[in-house]
Amino acid sequence: MTNLDRFMEFLVAGVFLCIGIGKMLSYRRRPKPLGARHRSLPLGLPYGVIVAIGLFEVLLALALVAPIGLNLPVALPLLAASALALLTMTAAIYHLRRHETAAPSAVLFLLALFVIVGHTL
Repeated sequence: MTNLDRFMEFLVAGVFLCIGIGKMLSYRRRPKPLGARHRSLPLGLPYGVIVAIGLFEVLLALALVAPIGLNLPVALPLLAASALALLTMTAAIYHLRRHETAAPSAVLFLLALFVIVGHTL
């Protein structure tokens, strides 16, 4: 593992930490556009699910940069990065099914994939 791999771990952890906290704090405060009618979306997610996903992202981000000397398994960062990659792939599919852009999720997937490759080589 090189210094670039460790830097990318911290970068990915910081990004997912910010995204997870943002999901937990600001999901209910999104303003509706003027003139919008309230309708139920077929793939809409309730607030509790969004908070759970945000909490999961925060926990995985912390597991990604957990110090090795805490009697934790060595594979913990690899498992955390794999779970983040799976989560972002699921988010990309969710956005594509709603006919929204999946570019942010794809970029986050590539970042998590970079960390996974750094751990396996």
